[in-house]
Amino acid sequence: MKQQNDAIYDARQLGAPKMMVLGVQHMFAMFGATVLVPALTGLSVSSTLLFAGAGTLLFHFLTKWKVPAFLGSSFAFIGGYQAIAPMLPDSQGNATVANTEMLPYACFGVVLAGLLYAVLAALFKVFGTKTVMRYFPPIVTGPIIICIGLTLSSTAISNCRTNWPLALIAIAVVVCCNIWGRGMVKIIPILLGVVGSYGAAAVCQLAGMEVMEPAKVQALLDAPWIGLPFRYEDTMMGLFSRPDLDTGMLLTAAVTIMPLALATMVEHIGGICAISSTCQRSFLSDPGLHRTLLGDGLATSLAALFGAPANTTYGENTGVLALSRVYDPKVIRIAAGLAIILSFSPKFAALVSAMPTATMGGVSMVLYGMISAVGVRNIVENQVDFTNSRNVIIAAIIMVLAIGVNYSGAVAFTLGTIEVSLSGLAVAAICGILLNAILPGKDYEFGVDERGDTSVDFKV
Repeated sequence: MKQQNDAIYDARQLGAPKMMVLGVQHMFAMFGATVLVPALTGLSVSSTLLFAGAGTLLFHFLTKWKVPAFLGSSFAFIGGYQAIAPMLPDSQGNATVANTEMLPYACFGVVLAGLLYAVLAALFKVFGTKTVMRYFPPIVTGPIIICIGLTLSSTAISNCRTNWPLALIAIAVVVCCNIWGRGMVKIIPILLGVVGSYGAAAVCQLAGMEVMEPAKVQALLDAPWIGLPFRYEDTMMGLFSRPDLDTGMLLTAAVTIMPLALATMVEHIGGICAISSTCQRSFLSDPGLHRTLLGDGLATSLAALFGAPANTTYGENTGVLALSRVYDPKVIRIAAGLAIILSFSPKFAALVSAMPTATMGGVSMVLYGMISAVGVRNIVENQVDFTNSRNVIIAAIIMVLAIGVNYSGAVAFTLGTIEVSLSGLAVAAICGILLNAILPGKDYEFGVDERGDTSVDFKV
């Protein structure tokens, strides 16, 4: 039936063909950003699509099938992947080769970060959102988010340098679509930026100019159309079956990546608030924030167990909800099913893997900058008072530690026989939380300004 200005809450009235078209639209909305994360980190594209779909279905099950959210790859964890498993150089010296030896260790850290969601969900259930969120105010989460983008910036520039014209095409398409685009064009600027730059590269390649790696082009031609989406050695089972398992690296990955969940937790709250506002339903109370957090966290852990990136609710799909005014979660589940089907095509995964390095550099330059801009937005919209000395000190310590440690080398120490290495983001997050808890004069109260409380959305 139709309700509230012709909004549709039961898509069955539209018929199966239209529901399928709407599902395809949602799949394309999440597509560009979701497949970009494995392209930037070296994770499996096929596994990413499989567990984006499976994670979305798990989320819907845990939220009583009520919330029309799609879970795709999270950009907030890219810094963690690159700290533990940086991309390796190819034959031309460009960092484009997956670090298959270290990626499972990074995935272990993501599994624990996902389980941290379950802990936070339990705390929200027992103590309430307001009590828990006082430990993660914008003066802590804002600078951390800013530093996530800044620590990734050098990678984007290095990739752009391989072919600046291709990178500039990607940047120009993303900017133009985002600023002047209408309808779906405005919703999927990243995908269009990739397609535009990739298309230009393909034309150059056919014209005899070597702008794509010959080995990857050949791999694309040789890839089968149907195959399994992940390998056993990329899973947690494969990692713990290794005879040379490094327990110190497991601990390092855990303490490096788990703090990133602080930022994604706030992003999750913002995403659920945005969906609630769009659908005119209070999903924070029914089915409840504890259920949505649990669904997001377990979907992330499930994905990481099989070598896929962390998941998060996607703003692009919220945009599609607002555009179509069809708020039925069944349409999202159709998109999830299509993503799962597509994950069984190695040919498609090879197509993404063959993407020119400069194309990735162009779109990632915009994305990494947007992550930092979201951190600034988080601080501004919450009206953080920088005339307050405690706030200046907390922000200063977080940013100097995150950037300084990142470029000077990780903080390493030994626990018994285990060597632990902390990234700049991990050190900054830990110190920021402790300083906020210790220093007097807290001036943040969750729930006073909803716009400020939910101003973390990496898909802006």
